[in-house]
Amino acid sequence: MNSNPTNTREPMRVWIGALAFLLPFSSLVTSFGVSLASFLFLVSALILFKPCRDALVRHWPEVRWVVLAFLLHLLFVLACALLRGEKMSVVEKPVRMLLSLTVLAAVVASRAPRRALWWGASAGAVAALPFIAWQRFALHIERPGGFINSITFGDLAMLLALLALAGAIDMRDRPRDALLAGAGALAGFAASVLTGTRGGWAALVLAALVLGRHAGRIDSRRGRALLAAGVAVLAAAWFMPALGVQERFAEGVHDARTWYEGGTVWTNVGTRLELWKGAVMLIREHPLFGMDFDACRARLAEYAQAGRLDPMVLELPHLHNDGLQALATGGAVGFVIWAATLAAPLRFFLRRLGRATEARAPQFAVALGGALVVLGYVGFGLTEVIFWSMKGSLFYALMVFLLMGFCLNAKEKIG
Repeated sequence: MNSNPTNTREPMRVWIGALAFLLPFSSLVTSFGVSLASFLFLVSALILFKPCRDALVRHWPEVRWVVLAFLLHLLFVLACALLRGEKMSVVEKPVRMLLSLTVLAAVVASRAPRRALWWGASAGAVAALPFIAWQRFALHIERPGGFINSITFGDLAMLLALLALAGAIDMRDRPRDALLAGAGALAGFAASVLTGTRGGWAALVLAALVLGRHAGRIDSRRGRALLAAGVAVLAAAWFMPALGVQERFAEGVHDARTWYEGGTVWTNVGTRLELWKGAVMLIREHPLFGMDFDACRARLAEYAQAGRLDPMVLELPHLHNDGLQALATGGAVGFVIWAATLAAPLRFFLRRLGRATEARAPQFAVALGGALVVLGYVGFGLTEVIFWSMKGSLFYALMVFLLMGFCLNAKEKIG
């Protein structure tokens, strides 16, 4: 097969575009969509091996730091597993995250159309809203989460909304596509609100900083109207008692005050604060390289037995903060390596966002979407270990490399 991108077969371009649609669309309405998309991207990259290899070689100077960050993360997890005698299954997650590089290669080699991603994110958010609304109002589930837990569902719904917003900016000259993207953005925000998840609020603040920084470059009337509509939806959610947003916020403040004053730990915020207290104790014991999570749990049990922590901390699966989790299990070294998998992609996207002189520049919306994905995960990780699950970790890596691929294509004004 000819490795010249311009001679890539049209069916493969359509196929990779279909996978770019499938990934966000199936992420919330199926239990297997993310893994399936990952597998199909990998197989497709193997079929397109030569053009994919050539694409990576051609763009290596631009992507190397992101790839090396994921590779270093894998090597660190592998070294810890070997030295600590952990089960080798802990390596599966970083391996699959690194293999997500095949998404970037396939997108660049095939010159897949980026609007397929915007359609997928928008349609995925629109499909997720009635699904989660049915659970909330018909099944009377207070914290609905679809096929996953409510926190992860709410976080990913927020991400789909932000991606749809970027898509609306990119497709402003296509009225029907922009309308779908606008509906997706509003539906994603609403779906996130219905889960009762508060972790997305922090991500939304970070996203607002980026959007506010570049709002002046969005010269589309529809784009600005959509931003205003998003603010209106969130404001309406705040003032609608049935959705419980104000109640959840007030409850969080009350829980934090109660914990600080020595009251009950058995609240959503109180449990997190008690876990973070325990995490700080763990980090002080092994500040450089940390210890495996089984050892962390054993030490938490000893702290609880000694009366230094509430025994409640033993009933939760992780430390409810990505940074503290990385510090406790990997020490300062592990934390820096893990943080690089966020910092390197963010640097990639922000540099391209800065180079786009206006919102009409081909790279602008894609780079904006990439920055919003990374910052979204940073915000989610403040109150949750979003990288705890395979789905959460794999979705991040796939979306980062997918958006990087579209950025490289957009640089050449393709898609």
